[in-house]
Amino acid sequence: MSSTPGFSLARRLRSGETVFSAWCGLPSPLVAENVARAGFSAAVIDQQHGLWDTATTLQAIAGIHQAGAAPLVRVPLNDFAGAARMLDFGAEGVIAPMINSAADARAFVAATKYPPLGERSVGAHRAAALGGFPDQRPYLKEANASTLTFAMIETRASLAHLDAIAATPGIDVLFIGPSDLSMALSEGKTLDAHSPEVEAALDQILAACKKAGKIPGLYCIDAERAAATAKRGFKFLTVGSDLAFLRAGAAEQLKILQAR
Repeated sequence: MSSTPGFSLARRLRSGETVFSAWCGLPSPLVAENVARAGFSAAVIDQQHGLWDTATTLQAIAGIHQAGAAPLVRVPLNDFAGAARMLDFGAEGVIAPMINSAADARAFVAATKYPPLGERSVGAHRAAALGGFPDQRPYLKEANASTLTFAMIETRASLAHLDAIAATPGIDVLFIGPSDLSMALSEGKTLDAHSPEVEAALDQILAACKKAGKIPGLYCIDAERAAATAKRGFKFLTVGSDLAFLRAGAAEQLKILQAR
């Protein structure tokens, strides 16, 4: 169990708590911080499809910490070196897309966990500071337990190798990308994150997590979906996005003005 002073996400999830997270694609540390201040327990910085660069990500991680939430980063495809760097910046978790096999999972763990689980290189000075340590040495002792690896399950291949991915030591969370999964399961014909095929896959992934003792996570389009899937057993759920929040707020205000 993690005891890193400034890091809470791993402890909360491993204790069985359900955590709702914001999702941030706009490249603004201030927006990410304020979304976290709204009350979300965590906030994901999306480097894969969002507009973030290294400098803004570094600032956002600190801002989310300052807001009292847990920062996570989804890195670009196959960017395991970047995943390790995000942990050095102080992220409490990293989300890796398209983990399609046990070999992918092992490569992810090798970059993000210290020995004996992996081969992560030493240099987490910023993470140690954000975690409340005077230097990185005590952080190193806690990092494998207090930071989380999220393996994204979003392809036919990942479902075919689901048990092997889940059983990989050092993989902490199986995180579902339902839109990509819907495209994969329909052979590119349908983009429907709530399709019957995706719903069946959710049950399959929940069962694999239970069997392997891993944490199930899911990207959700809105709070209604997050609340419903939390009841099914998902423990880490992202809710909408900063851009969706902005659009919804603007649309609501314009609706009032247009009705005057």
